[in-house]
Amino acid sequence: MHATRIYLIRHGQVANHHEYRYNGHYDVDITNTGVEQMTRVCEFLSSQKIDAVYSSDLQRTVKGARIIGKRLGLEPVMVHSLRELNLGRWEGLTREEAIAMYPEDAHFSFKDLATSKVKEGESLVELRARVIPALEEIIARHEHKSVCIVAHGGVNRVILSEAMSLPLDKFFRIEQDYGCLNIIDYLEDGMKVVKLLNGGPNQDMRPTEIY
Repeated sequence: MHATRIYLIRHGQVANHHEYRYNGHYDVDITNTGVEQMTRVCEFLSSQKIDAVYSSDLQRTVKGARIIGKRLGLEPVMVHSLRELNLGRWEGLTREEAIAMYPEDAHFSFKDLATSKVKEGESLVELRARVIPALEEIIARHEHKSVCIVAHGGVNRVILSEAMSLPLDKFFRIEQDYGCLNIIDYLEDGMKVVKLLNGGPNQDMRPTEIY
């Protein structure tokens, strides 16, 4: 049975990772470690037949997509709708800084993102509403081919949740490490098969064959 395969990657380690800031649409670069993580993914992808490379238009994914694209001889395509969850007025802040600036937000919990959001930001429902149509367009454009997408932790979790028919309130049960690789096959009959989840330095990136 023919399938469209998506190699879904989270960007590499970000420059402010040790500060525990909420980046969202905040445009932060990746570290040298992040570059190494993207290079390692390249080592695996170079042995696969990849037809296109996509990313969001934020530099932490663009840089990774360009590293991969250069190795594969492909020009990455940036898609605005693949940006990370918009965190509104908490963008670029730590939780402590956000609460100090907006004490009325003290009781907000990201565990409630499926039904609530930071002021001026997005809920997971809104994130899914822009990410899934963008993904479906990419799949339709590259039917029966293989595509690499460099995106974000939140975006990846939405895509994986949709593929596994998980409700959004289970969103944080899916781990997405910096530089991880997921592989999803989209079959002609509408079935979606997650072949690899959160593949990383200590895991085998080769997908299992179950059909």
